[in-house]
Amino acid sequence: MIDLYQIHWPPDPDSPELEEGWSTMADLRREGKVRWIGVSNFSVKQIRRAKALAPVTSMQPPYSLIHREVEEDIVPYCLREGIGVIVYSPMASGLLTGAMTSERAAKLPKDDWRSSHPDFQEPRLSRNLELVEKLREIGNRHGRSPGEVAIAWTLRNPAVTGAIVGARNARQANGVFRAGELRLSDKEVNEIEETAAEVAA
Repeated sequence: MIDLYQIHWPPDPDSPELEEGWSTMADLRREGKVRWIGVSNFSVKQIRRAKALAPVTSMQPPYSLIHREVEEDIVPYCLREGIGVIVYSPMASGLLTGAMTSERAAKLPKDDWRSSHPDFQEPRLSRNLELVEKLREIGNRHGRSPGEVAIAWTLRNPAVTGAIVGARNARQANGVFRAGELRLSDKEVNEIEETAAEVAA
């Protein structure tokens, strides 16, 4: 049995394929093939459409210090409705790990989508790296990496039940796997928030 089965990208916003797909997911659960069913990258409107047919257990949105759009409506909605939130890309595709530099960003291969993304280009890149230095400063107090601080920041949100952390090798995984144990103080969260607001201005 699959513990959690999710639709990872919704169809076009007004497409009836959403109901068709979610009904199939619900059938799999009723048949005992799947324990829980969830969605990813859905809007609140789309989650509501799915919920009209069968309960939604989880929602998987992108969420990081530099991409907080889901705080506006999706995360509060899931918290109110008791839907678990499993965030992905809490380190912003490697940008908040502490390993990214201006030089490294400039050398990203053309087939790497990050090479043309504004987060990894000026003027946004320098501002994002300023935020990383604040994460590094706080991480040093705990003997942790900037990436662990970035992950811990997402996990401190009461709606967030888990974070999906990508790693390309064992060294990267070992560098962040204890992030769930890190508890940021209110003062540290405020420091991070202030720096994030400054670099976003």
